[in-house]
Amino acid sequence: MHARPEQRPLIVIGGGGHAKVLVSTLRAMGRHVTAAFDDDASRHGQNLLGVEIEGTIDAASLKYPWADAVIGIGSPRVRHILAERLPFNWITVVHPHAYVDPTVVLHEGAVVMAGAVVQPETVLSRHCIVNTSASVDHDGHIGEYVNISPGVHLSGNVTVGNAATIGIGASVLQGITIGENTVVGGGAAVIRDLPSNVVAVGCPAQVIRSIVSDAA
Repeated sequence: MHARPEQRPLIVIGGGGHAKVLVSTLRAMGRHVTAAFDDDASRHGQNLLGVEIEGTIDAASLKYPWADAVIGIGSPRVRHILAERLPFNWITVVHPHAYVDPTVVLHEGAVVMAGAVVQPETVLSRHCIVNTSASVDHDGHIGEYVNISPGVHLSGNVTVGNAATIGIGASVLQGITIGENTVVGGGAAVIRDLPSNVVAVGCPAQVIRSIVSDAA
């Protein structure tokens, strides 16, 4: 017989601030967090809200193969690498004090933090983050590994491409498309589409430089 989810080991990949918030969120969901893992050796033996950081990330797959897991690292690029490499059962995480409409599609590894609101017919793709008190209005499409920072507000029909980052407190008008790997600065107001692989800041948001993609 397969163990019920609450009986399987549950681990957090990462040992920083984002991982700490994930531990808190998982506990609010009623899950027991078994351990955390981080490649920063200075963190080994420390704890996140009482959860020990037991060792390196590769050690996690040896000690807890096929455990439930969630990635507690903010960088979209790092999340992508780890999700493809590690053999875990990636769970979705939704804080009980978030509102996620029943029609929202949640893919594996997606995380919705406390106070967030995700409205009808939105898609949250693999390993994306909707952080504390952020909102995604109706018919949004949030790509894989996207980081929607705390306090961000996306209007309806907004598309955010894979591995993009929307900085803290930014706002995006209805129907806007933001390209893959693009970074929107904190507090920006996005009023027109943004291409892939750029950094955009300001009110209204303006492209200030390009980002060299991994594929380049």
